[in-house]
This record gives sequence, structure tokens and C-alpha cells, in this order.
Amino acid sequence: MKVCVPATSANLGPGFDVLGLALDLKNIVEIKESSFQSISIRGYGQDVVNFKINNMFVRIFSQVFEKLTSDNTKFNFKFENNVPLSSGLGSSSTVIVGAIAGAYKMAGVTLSKESLLNHALKYEHHPDNIAPAVHGGFVVSMVEKEKVYVHKKNISKNLKAVILKPDVSVNTEESRKVLPSYYNQDDTIFNLSRCSYLVSCFFNEDWKNLRIASNDKLHQEQRMALIPGIVQARKIALENGALMSTLSGSGPTLFNLVYENDANRIYSKFREVFNKSLVRILNFDNEGTTFGE
Repeated sequence: MKVCVPATSANLGPGFDVLGLALDLKNIVEIKESSFQSISIRGYGQDVVNFKINNMFVRIFSQVFEKLTSDNTKFNFKFENNVPLSSGLGSSSTVIVGAIAGAYKMAGVTLSKESLLNHALKYEHHPDNIAPAVHGGFVVSMVEKEKVYVHKKNISKNLKAVILKPDVSVNTEESRKVLPSYYNQDDTIFNLSRCSYLVSCFFNEDWKNLRIASNDKLHQEQRMALIPGIVQARKIALENGALMSTLSGSGPTLFNLVYENDANRIYSKFREVFNKSLVRILNFDNEGTTFGE
């Protein structure tokens, strides 16, 4: 059995901890029953020894599977990691969601996407990445009494994502430390209005107003100040047709939503100026977590 979970881009500017979307870049784990446990990794993290000694996917999978079945069946895990680590593209969410979904599937227990998401919330306490990882598409979510509520919108096929990941890493917890403890009323109202309007833009496919709707005053500027060159990259993207350009999660990746016809131009500009950075043109994923054979 294979479980496939997409990368995600969270926040999207003003939607701090509540907005996210799924990208067609997937981490895939093949799981087979075995006489002894084994782990192999291809792609990101393949040279990290600790990922084989203390693998978070295997740990969560084992906890959930044993609770469901009360047995200690051993498994062979083959990881194909296509989502960069510590990049702001939801790599940890793919692990959490994939491990839970995989455990239920191997145990033969049906699990709805709603239940999968609420189970994942126990491991990741805000839903901006796990919600699109589960559902795919553009997702707005809220948490009430430890339950996640979501609305999803599929993303049009004539749109692309152009991502730029500088050759630096950003720790989410460290990046939160640069944020203020309190926000003034004007900045709070600014973000409420932009976040609300951004959601309406996605659901109404009003792409022309995404640029102004994706502005933020709560977290993005403070975090971008930690990442060399990222402000210049956003300026280049917007000058070359990007509909919106925002920090992906806590960074360092810059997410750019573009019309299909503009994708190659922005990609080329990025490669010209940031030749040591990872630059990709990606489709959006509207399926979320899926299984294969």
C-alpha cells in the first residue's frame, strides 16, 4: 500500500494559521508487512541518520496501528520524500497525515477525511497545513472545541504555483519568536479585512484582486526580514505578473500564484537572479491525501 500526501503552502499572507492550499508535490510512503521493521528513504532526508533511528512517521503510524489492532505487526517502510525539509511547504504535515491515514488503511479501518484531519490536529495544533494536506485545494479552516471546520475550493487548472526556496532553513518556532505579543487595532482590522476578502477571491475566482487581498501586517514582514533576498524575489514576481506573492508558512520558501502563461517568465527571472535557490513550477493538488497500490 502507498499513501501519498501533498505539500502545502500556509497563511497566504493575511490568513495566519487558518488558510492554506495544496501543491502537486507529494511525499509517498510504501508500507508492507514484514518479519522485521525496516526503513529506507529516497529524496530529502535520505542522508539524515536520525530519520531512520527516530522516524516520526513510523512512531505515529505504530501508535495509531497498535491502538486500532492491539497487535505488533512489523512493517517495511519505503519513503519517497519530494517535499523539501524545513522549507515552509508542510513537510511535517505530510508525515503526520500520512502516518495516521496509513495506519488506518493497514488496519482495515475506514477513516473519513474529516476524522483524519481531526486526528492530525492532536499532533499539529493549527490546521493551516494539515487541512489542505488532507483535503487538497484551497482550504479555510477554524478550530472550535478541538474540532476542525473547513471549507474547500478546488483551484482552477489555468493557475500555477512558482515556488522559490532560498538555500537557508527557517525553524517555525524560532520564527514565531520575532512576532509581537500584541497587535494594535488598526493592524488587526487590516488583516481581518484582507483575509476575508482573500477567501472570497478564491471562492469567486476573482484573481485580479489577490495582490491587494494577500497583504499582511501580522507576521509576514517580520519573518521575511530573516530571509536574505526574499523581499527582492517578491518584487520580481509581482513585477512579472504574479497574482500574489507570499511567504509559504514561516518560510523560507516564497509562494507565487500565477496564470499559466506567466509561469515560465517568472521562473526564468528567478533562475537568473537566484541561481543557488530551488525554483519550481507546480500544479495545484485538488485531491489531498490518496492511496495507491
